[in-house]
Amino acid sequence: MPQPEQASMPHRHFGLDFPPVRHGVRKRAAVASVSAVLALTGCAEAQAAPGDDDLSIVTTTGILADLTENVVGDRIQVDQMVPEGADPHSYEPSLRDVRTVAYADAAFSNYMLLEDHSIIRTLDANLREEAPNISLAESAVQYSAEIIPLVENVSLDTIWLGMRVRGSGEQHGAERTSRIELRAVHADGPGDLVAYLTESFGNPRFYIDSSEGIGEGDSIGLPPNAHTHMSWAFTEPGIYELTLEADLVVDEDTIIPIANATSFTFAVGVNPHTAPGSEGAQVLSHGHGDISVDIDSEEIYLFFDPHGGGDHTQQELSGEDVIIEVPNRALHEIPPDPGFRFLGRAGDQVYQLPQAVLGAHVHGEIDPHLWHNVANAQAYVEIIRDTVIDIDPDNADYYRTNAQDYLRHLQELDQYMEERIGQIPESNRHLVTTHDAFGYLGAAYEMDIAGFVTPNPSTEPSMQERRRLVETIQNLEIPAVFLEPNLIARSSTLEQTADELGVDVCEIYGDAFDENVTTYTDMMRFNADSLYECLTP
Repeated sequence: MPQPEQASMPHRHFGLDFPPVRHGVRKRAAVASVSAVLALTGCAEAQAAPGDDDLSIVTTTGILADLTENVVGDRIQVDQMVPEGADPHSYEPSLRDVRTVAYADAAFSNYMLLEDHSIIRTLDANLREEAPNISLAESAVQYSAEIIPLVENVSLDTIWLGMRVRGSGEQHGAERTSRIELRAVHADGPGDLVAYLTESFGNPRFYIDSSEGIGEGDSIGLPPNAHTHMSWAFTEPGIYELTLEADLVVDEDTIIPIANATSFTFAVGVNPHTAPGSEGAQVLSHGHGDISVDIDSEEIYLFFDPHGGGDHTQQELSGEDVIIEVPNRALHEIPPDPGFRFLGRAGDQVYQLPQAVLGAHVHGEIDPHLWHNVANAQAYVEIIRDTVIDIDPDNADYYRTNAQDYLRHLQELDQYMEERIGQIPESNRHLVTTHDAFGYLGAAYEMDIAGFVTPNPSTEPSMQERRRLVETIQNLEIPAVFLEPNLIARSSTLEQTADELGVDVCEIYGDAFDENVTTYTDMMRFNADSLYECLTP
């Protein structure tokens, strides 16, 4: 695609009567390959490309690139890492991205663990030391952004059990590019124990699998202050014991043992009070628990919220003080998908604690999708304005004027969102979608987030999970469900359920643009219109 000239460009919008807003030049053409030294070392010492005196900014996503362009106009080049239509949760940076980062004068990421950890590593390892490296979601709090915690769906009737890393590990030199390796060292029980995530296209990724004995590969790596949901499957009823250890990988040359062996007991399909050592132990049958590595206290324990609300502030429980119950109601039929043959034959039953959120979706404690509340996008714009003024003070008045104009447009957009969604009858303001990305939209514009399926919606849910989805749609008399265009090809579960119930399937945009929606204002107005048109009788 030819590169646009560095001149005033009309601001593309979707029905709002905005005057032209100058965009930055977003690089689309191919960039020369990174040098062998840069590719091998990830060195952040590279200077600007020879003969190139123009300033440049790199952003992780197209949404952040668009917000930045509306501030910098034609004075600074803007490059984005994650291509349009790609998923920032799983995108792997290329050598071109490494070179772009190395030459950039500033970088804007969303962070709060929205982007794949490899994107953050690429920024931190290759951006020049003097260049600002801004995490917008975290910085937005200082600009009056409203943040909300990740709230889990409390309708599941078994305990949700995930993995978590707590603490900063600063005393060990840990950084956000470091990781914890939580390793299984022993598993005992009458059948096989498997802990796995269901990721893209419904493929299971195994972390612990005792079917052939516990070995070196039975582990999971997580960055500091993160957690991930997980499925736990057991092939036979009885008492199981799982023993875990943990290492801190500060960098590839520094590995520190961080926690001694700790065991956890599961009562699968049997009375938990019959387990050895159960006298006086707390039986966990509901809520949200994470097997957690605390880097600071150097312990492994269960971090448990009995209410399942997502705040995880209630209890820190040692493994010897709890029995994790996997009740008979956790029996599920193995789906016909060949990817699940590791559990047994299709139609056979296994005991399974389901993922609270299906899909390999590692995140922190705060929902990172702040931009679905337009007021938060305004906070992003203010941060971008102040950052570019710092790196290019000679054009400060130009950036202030652009930001002021764009903030006024966003204020008009916020009012449109409120008015348009407010026209939907309150009894119909229920959103069911494939992706847990719309909590801010719900909170800001009074939409009930009734449910979501999975960030990777090709996953085949159990009959119980499908029944729960059906009951949600039927009980609330929901007229339409919503799919993100970049996930439609992988959303068979929700589409099939909608077809069976005679429910409409409509579009909504979450993390990425496409050829039809190319700006932030396009995206938000489209979402408001789609919600109104599909949910209003």
